[in-house]
Amino acid sequence: MSEGSEKLRLRGHDARRVGRSEDAPAHLGEAAALSRSSGDSNDLAKALCALGQIERDLGHIDVALQHYREAEELYRSTPDTQRLAHTIRHVADIYRHKGQRDNAENCYRESLALYRAHLKTAPLDLANAIRGLAILRQDAGQEEEAKALWREARELYTAENVETGVKESTHRLSLLGESI
Repeated sequence: MSEGSEKLRLRGHDARRVGRSEDAPAHLGEAAALSRSSGDSNDLAKALCALGQIERDLGHIDVALQHYREAEELYRSTPDTQRLAHTIRHVADIYRHKGQRDNAENCYRESLALYRAHLKTAPLDLANAIRGLAILRQDAGQEEEAKALWREARELYTAENVETGVKESTHRLSLLGESI
């Protein structure tokens, strides 16, 4: 890992955290360029995911998707299935927001399969992937599958004490006619 690219990535994250999102792409772009020139594909994938996140925050959805897809391809050549699953989940979220349901579903299913196959998957990561698929199923009118997904997400959010996730899951279940 390049120390310079790590510092630039941290500057980008800090800029985002303090509300200077417009400054973050420059730092993250430099981190990506430095990683690309050094040949450190893992470092590059991290920088591209961070760039994808900030570009999405800024409303540059197509640019964000490009960054995430490149990071996805890089992670596919590593044994890090957790980072791959996380990246694919973000790709799925973007496809869902763009109304590309088939692409979103394929990505959510792959992300969930990777998460479920790994014993050390963080419950919150799994819950967030389930949430995305639950929204997709609910929007498509597939209520029974949506209910099952929302129940599972709610359990995970409850176990992790993520109040916003519990509230959203409970609300979505009530919209589907399930009282809790």
